[in-house]
Amino acid sequence: MTQDTEEKPAQYQSLCPECQTGVMHLKQLTYFTWLNEELITVPNFPAWVCDVCGKREYDNHAVVRLNSMLSQGAGRRPAGRRSRRPGASRADLPRT
Repeated sequence: MTQDTEEKPAQYQSLCPECQTGVMHLKQLTYFTWLNEELITVPNFPAWVCDVCGKREYDNHAVVRLNSMLSQGAGRRPAGRRSRRPGASRADLPRT
């Protein structure tokens, strides 16, 4: 085979759960979701699309990753607590 005729590896495909006729193909779409009062758009988001009826199913792993990135605590360090002796002032704490 030459380089021009080599095929890419086949992606996982399944029968469409909606029409039971088409095949679901992995494509890159724009994902839309609301976060509080803001519309969030994510370009090039992986989704499975039926080649007959057009049903879309966003990739579950990608949705979970996006939700974890959009969660309120994402990217923040947990607030650390210093333990102090009762009655000790900040001046008594060792400097780092």
